[in-house]
Amino acid sequence: MPRSPEPTRTVRDAAAGITVLAVANFVAITTEVLPVGLLPQLARGVDVTESTAGLLVTVYAFVVAAFAVPLTVATRAVPRKPLLLVTLGIYAISNVLVAVAPSYAMLVVARTLGGLGHAVFFSVSIAYAARLVSPLYTGRALTLVTAGGTIGFVLGVPLSTSLGAAVGWRWSFALLGAVCAATALLVARLLPAVAVEPEPPRDRSGARAGRKRLGIVVGTNTVLFGGQYTVYTYISVILLAAGLSEAAVGPALLVFGALGLVGLWAAARYLDRRPRALTLAAMATIAVALVAVTLALPATAVGVLVAAGVWLAAFGAIPATFQAAALRTQGATADVAGAFVNATSNLGIGLGAAVGAAIVAGPGPGPLALTGAAIVAASCVAVLVARRAFPREP
Repeated sequence: MPRSPEPTRTVRDAAAGITVLAVANFVAITTEVLPVGLLPQLARGVDVTESTAGLLVTVYAFVVAAFAVPLTVATRAVPRKPLLLVTLGIYAISNVLVAVAPSYAMLVVARTLGGLGHAVFFSVSIAYAARLVSPLYTGRALTLVTAGGTIGFVLGVPLSTSLGAAVGWRWSFALLGAVCAATALLVARLLPAVAVEPEPPRDRSGARAGRKRLGIVVGTNTVLFGGQYTVYTYISVILLAAGLSEAAVGPALLVFGALGLVGLWAAARYLDRRPRALTLAAMATIAVALVAVTLALPATAVGVLVAAGVWLAAFGAIPATFQAAALRTQGATADVAGAFVNATSNLGIGLGAAVGAAIVAGPGPGPLALTGAAIVAASCVAVLVARRAFPREP
């Protein structure tokens, strides 16, 4: 007797699961990038330079880049929901350890632990979101889950930065640790379990073509994130060089994060219809806006703020765009494709933070944005050339 077709699962059908995954993404992204907003205070707190403190982002990102694929493969038989809960527990412990760390070395240890949790979390959560809905709705589901990370930029990092400026950076990390623990309870109660399906059989030529497309997507993702985080890791340093006070950095990041919702809206609208056009438009806007930041710095704070707002609004579309592109290459299972996106994003973040650290320690923050613009432009050329990896339609 033939099997009845599987019922279509829409975003509305999976609303509860998507919402709780978005909340988990919020705490994950906030954990990853919180040092960005607190860089000057954190550096003073453990008596290191700002460029050395910025390497905490590099350490975290390189741990994720190194372990995302191996840990995802090693845990492929572990039920997805319990595995997600373990990663949230690791986030909580990592943030608490940062809050009480007496030295820079202890900060490195705490951030390394957080990076190990992150290595698994995003690999699992990307595939989790895709499994909650039918393939037709993959892009929209990923966009909504990614919205949690964008809100981490909109609210989590700026508010924690403002809290750090008011009462100390340690309290920001302590509070985030508590939020991570509360999120784990929310996931345990509301997120439905999903099955891990085996990879469907494919002919060798089809599998080889899929792997090639996946390689192009994740390679481009590495370069793009490298350009982004060459600049964004030191956004607080740029804003201070433009004439803003430390107290104004948090509110500025809040506005930038809110503008990121514009890019997220564009992803929700076009990712399941015109993914190639969306990708190129977002990347080109980022490159042009970073050039504008360079031209405005340090002459006018208003010019820097406007250009940075355009840059970060466009970047709001990028995470969901590349996650969906990787899944649609059919170059690996959903978990492994998610692991490669996770690994290459963080490889780019780590490389970008390291490049930015060298620039800040050398000529200063002036050339940061122009360097980032050149790197992003190179990734944009890759998308233009690779039409099969970045097709016009999903």
